[in-house]
Amino acid sequence: MKPIFESAKQLESELISIRRTLHQYPEIGSILPRTQSFVFGKLEEYGYCPQKLCESAVTATISGKQPGKTILLRADMDALPIQEAAPVSFASENGSMHACGHDMHTAMLLGAAKLLKQYQQDLVGTVKLVFQPDEEGFTGAKAMLKAGVLENPHVDAGIAFHVVSGIPSGTVMCGSGTCMAGCTLFQIHIKGAGCHGAMPETGVDPINIAAHVYLSLQEIIAREIAPTQPAALTIGRFSAGEAPNNIPEEVILEGTIRTMDCKISKYIFDRIEVISTQTASLFRGQASVKEIASAPPLQNDSEMVKELAGYMKECYDPHKIVLSAQGGMGSEDFASYTYERPCCYMLIGAGTPEENPLFGKPMHNDHVVFNEEVLPLGSALYASNAINWLQNHAQ
Repeated sequence: MKPIFESAKQLESELISIRRTLHQYPEIGSILPRTQSFVFGKLEEYGYCPQKLCESAVTATISGKQPGKTILLRADMDALPIQEAAPVSFASENGSMHACGHDMHTAMLLGAAKLLKQYQQDLVGTVKLVFQPDEEGFTGAKAMLKAGVLENPHVDAGIAFHVVSGIPSGTVMCGSGTCMAGCTLFQIHIKGAGCHGAMPETGVDPINIAAHVYLSLQEIIAREIAPTQPAALTIGRFSAGEAPNNIPEEVILEGTIRTMDCKISKYIFDRIEVISTQTASLFRGQASVKEIASAPPLQNDSEMVKELAGYMKECYDPHKIVLSAQGGMGSEDFASYTYERPCCYMLIGAGTPEENPLFGKPMHNDHVVFNEEVLPLGSALYASNAINWLQNHAQ
């Protein structure tokens, strides 16, 4: 499928234009009306009959003349509530930001849609294109699955790509087995009794309780989880009070649990609940703990990873295809698909500081800049992997 990579290069200026349009007007969460409308319109322009799914998702299918299996290609579309500070001419104009590259993924999959039309004669079976909202909130994939995204037509396998800042441009990383952590977002609500700061004995200080809870939670990872088990517990929000001389009524803590094992995640969550409620009671307050959202560990199908890596090495620089048995502690809600069908989730390097001083900032950073030159590569990899997989699994 080398010709498809040459065809993808011809789309570079169009893909950059698509990506920058999406980048300037990002939307967050599960309601993405502008993004949905844009993607819907592009698919119609390319000759598809797209459909809307859930609140803001878009799907479309393309089939070859010969019947066969169906493979799903997924891109996420949502952004983050971050004020962009990157020095680019197409920076976000609305206070949100595509700081995780989802605009890149959407542009890549739209490029793949155009390529699949061009190479439709090579299709044996069906490709289902899926543009999904709210990956960041971990509700998008679950909502898509509940809405029946894996049926009509029945999906046999799935592929997704994600760009990564800080990795050399064009490097494709393929992890086998459990290669990304599961994540549980949680909230701790601590209630006390407000009072004047000059008379703390007349109230119940929820900030004091929250401080003890915060410090105690660190001991779960340090003393209750085996050092051989990857696990991280992070509190990212600590919200309390509005005045320096008042003790407030309540404190909100929010954080994440990340592990490679669902049982360990549940153990940590249960311990958070016990430690929070009992610590609050010890200091005359109250606490409640709830799960906000979650995604399980991502499980790549090892055989599918090897298969796709083989295709890519035949039509792309084999030295840039990196197979790995190790995973990272980042999380991704595409994981939910991996428990339903054989799937392969891969990473595409999108720039280092050595390539360009603007590249290489951390993901979710307000200065992160991705190398747009990898857009045609992503489109070609989506399309060529789908075509090859379908041909290899023809009934």
